[in-house]
Amino acid sequence: MVLPVAFFAVFFAYPVTAIVARGLKVEGVWQFGRIGDVLTQSDIRHVLWFTTWQALASTALTLLIALPGAYVFARFDFRGKQVLRAVVTVPFVLPTVVVGTAFLALVGRGGLLDELWGVRLDTTVWAILLAHVFFNYAVVVRTVGGLWSQLDPRQEEAARVLGASRFAAWRKVTLPALSPAVAAAALMVFLFTFTSFGVVQILGGPTFATLEVEIYRQTSEIFDLSTAAVLTLIQFVAVGAILAVHAWTVRRRETALRLVDASVTARRPRGVGQWALLASVLGTVAVLLVLPLAVLVQRSLDAPGFAYYKALTDDESGVFLVPPIEAIGNSLQYALAATALALLIGGLAAAALTRRDAGRLVRGFDALLMLPLGVSAVTVGFGFLIALDEPPLDLRSSWILVPLAQALVGVPFVVRTMLPVLRAVDIRLREAAAVLGASPWRVWREVDLPMVRRALLIAAGFAFAVSLGEFGATVFIARPDNPTLPVAVARLLGRAGELNYGQAMALSTILMVVCAVALLLLERVRTDRTGEF
Repeated sequence: MVLPVAFFAVFFAYPVTAIVARGLKVEGVWQFGRIGDVLTQSDIRHVLWFTTWQALASTALTLLIALPGAYVFARFDFRGKQVLRAVVTVPFVLPTVVVGTAFLALVGRGGLLDELWGVRLDTTVWAILLAHVFFNYAVVVRTVGGLWSQLDPRQEEAARVLGASRFAAWRKVTLPALSPAVAAAALMVFLFTFTSFGVVQILGGPTFATLEVEIYRQTSEIFDLSTAAVLTLIQFVAVGAILAVHAWTVRRRETALRLVDASVTARRPRGVGQWALLASVLGTVAVLLVLPLAVLVQRSLDAPGFAYYKALTDDESGVFLVPPIEAIGNSLQYALAATALALLIGGLAAAALTRRDAGRLVRGFDALLMLPLGVSAVTVGFGFLIALDEPPLDLRSSWILVPLAQALVGVPFVVRTMLPVLRAVDIRLREAAAVLGASPWRVWREVDLPMVRRALLIAAGFAFAVSLGEFGATVFIARPDNPTLPVAVARLLGRAGELNYGQAMALSTILMVVCAVALLLLERVRTDRTGEF
């Protein structure tokens, strides 16, 4: 636990505390009265209300659209199911900047809907809600569908034999068993939409702002650190409460169910109703998930002769100090370094959390590992600049700063992927190896590593994908001569001109392809029978 605790203390707790202290301390005295002053501002109350309202609406809409898909993946067996599973997961690992760009190409000015029917949804709440459904569809499908596929169907069949209707059997048998998974998925969707930044920044325009967007505006545009610090504390408290409830639902799901092999519950659709349900889910995936990405690719190819892609090799627009194409190499190098860090820190943390005699403090650290997913990435990035500016931690001019910020987001995925597999290793195998004279290091190498090797590869893939797309913190710390792909896309979209727009679409397409390839490779080595994250 020493290295993971030290890593999070130095590169997460310290920068966040430093930026909050910079905003709320005046001449060494904490000004907690500033919290009340900020909360009385009408524009801040509007931001708080919109953040909560859109997160609730996004969660409800995602559940409504994705639950039929969860049932189809759980109970139906059809050709191309594994490919389709990868397709619905691609949006989740895409950077939020790419998601915003894809929907901008679909519903924005000059987008597909604007050209066909004169309909524009950018700068409206509907564009934000649909983009959030696009991003979080896989969370519901894989979390709820993973558990649904392992519920014993004979329990529902027994209820039908005893006279219950199909709906009554589902409501009284299946729904109570699914409720922990549905609650966990809803909480995760709410968390991701409550802290939404890239999607709202691109699609919301000046009209809509979440807490994360407002923190960015107060920090980088107005430079009002006290207001940003108050908003950070509010978001921190809200995220902490969400994660506490999520941990409780996960414990319920782990202890209250008896599961069966998922391979025996899926069968080919029967009857008109089931085939119609499958067709409707496939149609939803095509329109909601595939169409925005297809439009993104089409917009990147609008100019003849791949002109937008060729323009990436120079910087005549003056947006960067280097050609935009260099952002690809920068992002790959940063993501590889961040993945190595995330595997080291996350692997050690997962190994410590696996111990059956772990104390309450160690178990509490499990929940703290999730905080970087919900705490303002903008605050973390700006905190890096504020806190890591003196020896021995003067890292502001070092390239390692970006991978450190990206690794903070990758570690939770590594822990969540490896922990269930490590806990499943029979402790008697370790004890037998130890009795035969193996050292602890050799026990890990000979017993644990062969069993968790594929889970380690999956964890590395997820860490690589999320590191590649990290934007909130990187936008502050990426140097102008070494931009990452998400930062390059955001800067190109922020400048007028058809060439800048086309280059943004081209870079987004490249980033999407890289993430999709990583995810398809993950599907080939996936070992988790439940299909959960």
